[in-house]
Amino acid sequence: MSAVIQIPIDENEIISYNPATGKELGRVENTSAEEVKVAVENGRNAFQTWRKTSFSERRKLIMKAREIILAELDEIALLISHESGKPVAEALSMEIAPVLDLMQYFARNSEKLLKPRKIGIGLYGLLGRSSKIIYQPLGVVGIIPAWNYPFSIPLGETVMALMAGNTVVLKPSELTPLIGLKIGEICKKAGIPENIVQVVTGAGATGAALVEAVPDKIMFTGSVATGKKIAEAAAKNLTSAVLELGGKDPMIVFADANLELAAQGAVWGAFCNAGQSCSSVERLYVEESAAEKLTELIVTETKKLKVGIGTDENVSVGAMSSERQLNIVKDHVESFEKDGAKLLTGGKSDGLFFEPTVVVNANNSMRAMQEETFGPTLPIATFKTEEEAIKLANDSEFGLTASVWTKDSAKGKRVAERIEAGTVCVNEVLYTHGIGQTPWGGFKNSGRGRTHGIEGLMELVQPQHIHVNKLAILPNAWWMPYSKTAVETFRGFARYFASGSLFQTSKLSPQLTKRIKELLKKK
Repeated sequence: MSAVIQIPIDENEIISYNPATGKELGRVENTSAEEVKVAVENGRNAFQTWRKTSFSERRKLIMKAREIILAELDEIALLISHESGKPVAEALSMEIAPVLDLMQYFARNSEKLLKPRKIGIGLYGLLGRSSKIIYQPLGVVGIIPAWNYPFSIPLGETVMALMAGNTVVLKPSELTPLIGLKIGEICKKAGIPENIVQVVTGAGATGAALVEAVPDKIMFTGSVATGKKIAEAAAKNLTSAVLELGGKDPMIVFADANLELAAQGAVWGAFCNAGQSCSSVERLYVEESAAEKLTELIVTETKKLKVGIGTDENVSVGAMSSERQLNIVKDHVESFEKDGAKLLTGGKSDGLFFEPTVVVNANNSMRAMQEETFGPTLPIATFKTEEEAIKLANDSEFGLTASVWTKDSAKGKRVAERIEAGTVCVNEVLYTHGIGQTPWGGFKNSGRGRTHGIEGLMELVQPQHIHVNKLAILPNAWWMPYSKTAVETFRGFARYFASGSLFQTSKLSPQLTKRIKELLKKK
């Protein structure tokens, strides 16, 4: 189908290839550290104007960008397919459609989500005080996305950052730089002002330079190893970071589940995007009594999938992103066989294509059940009890997503709440990254912080507390100078006012009056 190709990187440029065909797609600049620093400074200067724009102005620009994407829908889908290797069908369904939904949601709702919020301050309110929270933008947001969803992840994070009043410097993956540049082009066509969204192409050194340039926030999607390096570098300047670092996501199937539906869900969850999703099903645990039937259904569904170049609309599994990723999959499949597991279908590669592979007799002691594969493999293990299923699912350094399959709604919810993962679905799998209204992020080594949802929006602002004294006519009882009367008053605060009870606080009135008179005399 294709020859395995490397992505050459030199001092000045990066060459982008189609992983399915090996064809060169274009060349981009390998941005220097100094140029990255200038971009961050330009973003910081532009922020001073952008932060003053109204939500209405930002909304119009985002919705205009959305119109441009719709007008260029097929062209963008083709670019995504060419540069990432994924089928056009998935470019549309898993990249473009979800981010279009996110764009309209945050364009229309960010003002409401970030509306100033009054705080109830209890009895202090009776003293003429009031408090509220307003949400201030951060400044420059540095976005370093992964190659597996090169359009939806960075564009979604960019939109949310802009709606919150920030500027953006985006460093796309060196495997998908043209898609990153396309995002910049869309923003420019939409009329988003200069330096509000900047794209700096390059390899790992460019990403490191973006962190070193001290943006006000870093949004990173990638491996645990790189995430740790970014966290370490960011910590030197106390730069806040959201880190989405992958997963080894479990799927639990009980015997009472709709097995036909579960089999279809498992096949899509394991093999979409050639398994290159951080929320892919990488471990399937099925109740022993249903294992034979479910496995048979999964193998039947898997054999229906066509592997090939993603521009063929009948292709379900496209090319993998790189030789490096392909080799990890090969290694894990070989490791499964060496450890006693059995391949029922798949297991072979051709160029950067790897057949969807179903593995049985797997267990958690196997290395390939612990390390992230990020490829089209579906290992199946069994369990006997609900407790065992939960224990097996939680036996991982990762905790991004998980799914539970059962017709018993109460059991599904009960098990879901005991799984250590940022998102747990019941009778659903994988796709919740596509719901912009819901938070995305994981537990344990799957990362820190959230993207999407109001939780993700709050990562892009800093709350500011505004406190007002509407009755600024008398000194506060707790002010200096202190005295015997002051100390007695403070005892009253501890005993009565701090109770939160108006009745108890009324007992403090005589002593409080005495203290205020004392302060007035000393003016």
